[in-house]
Amino acid sequence: MKGKVIVGMSGGVDSSVAAYLLKEEGYEVAGVTMQVLPGQAEDSLSAQKDAARVCKELGIPHYVVDFRQEFERDVIGYFVREYAGGRTPNPCIACNRHVKWEALLHRCRGLGADFVATGHYARVARLSNGRYAVRVSVTDEKDQTYALYNLTQKQLARTKMPVGEYAKDEIRDIARRAGIMVADKPDSQEICFIQDGDYAGFIERYLGKTFPPGNFVDRRGNVMGQHRGIIHYTVGQRKGLGLSLKEPAFVLGIRPRENEVVLGCGREIFAAGALAGQFNYMCRDHFQDRMLVLAKIRYNHKGVPARIYHKEDILYCEFLEEQRAVTPGQALVLYEGQYVLGGGTILCGTGEEGVPLSGTDICCQEGGF
Repeated sequence: MKGKVIVGMSGGVDSSVAAYLLKEEGYEVAGVTMQVLPGQAEDSLSAQKDAARVCKELGIPHYVVDFRQEFERDVIGYFVREYAGGRTPNPCIACNRHVKWEALLHRCRGLGADFVATGHYARVARLSNGRYAVRVSVTDEKDQTYALYNLTQKQLARTKMPVGEYAKDEIRDIARRAGIMVADKPDSQEICFIQDGDYAGFIERYLGKTFPPGNFVDRRGNVMGQHRGIIHYTVGQRKGLGLSLKEPAFVLGIRPRENEVVLGCGREIFAAGALAGQFNYMCRDHFQDRMLVLAKIRYNHKGVPARIYHKEDILYCEFLEEQRAVTPGQALVLYEGQYVLGGGTILCGTGEEGVPLSGTDICCQEGGF
């Protein structure tokens, strides 16, 4: 045996095939389904049953582990705090770092496992400098490296991601040939804890309060109308504003302290760069100023060539071509070739010379970078 691997199994085809591939490679495999949703949601119970049936088919043990406390603290709580603060978070990134890896690795030790594995479309590599990095999947269509930038070196050293070597149709074909019962199960698309898509309603119920209406304003502070509460909006949004204007308006920024949502025209939604903080370094332990990288500013962003600069704990990313809707709270993920260089949380979009664009409350000083 090559060692013992705990596979995080959601009941879907990707994690099921990950378990199958690792068993075929000669690892001792066990499946763990993470219970994360409050109560006993029907979808959660269905996923547990599917994972248990797959494990039985594969002849491997299956465990259900309660991670509800960690999930509520590190994922749901984070999501609610960010939205209430006028930012747009990515809860999957927080879940990957704190639940699917940190909490699962902790439980792994109790089960005597050497590694954890998931069904993510990504690969783990050890580089010539001795550091571990996430490498892009063989398929751009399903690549999930953006959501994995925040994993630590210790976590990556004990991680397996076998699915990253295949395209999605190949994974389904493997599942069919292996007789895995979820081979044709549809992928889940929505945030698991808000399945109806009503983020604002969820946040208000979770906090037990409503967010009051306030003013839509332009960049000069002129009032353009009334908004329904800041949690209903995100940077780049055009639909659902409830305004009748001469030209289409877009959300440029959110000012929670003033309870204002800043609007502008289409040309104003583009930024020359981004400021980011809370960086996690991956394939290098530092960045060089003026280094040329590929930068992604959201999950489905194709990436754009950019140069990066440091100033204390803030990183300035200068895009070689202006980008639309640089959104505070989302991740800025940098790539060096096929590998994740590192990433951080976007503080704001910038104009020329790194000057923060007006219209949002940010955690850095106004002025040039």
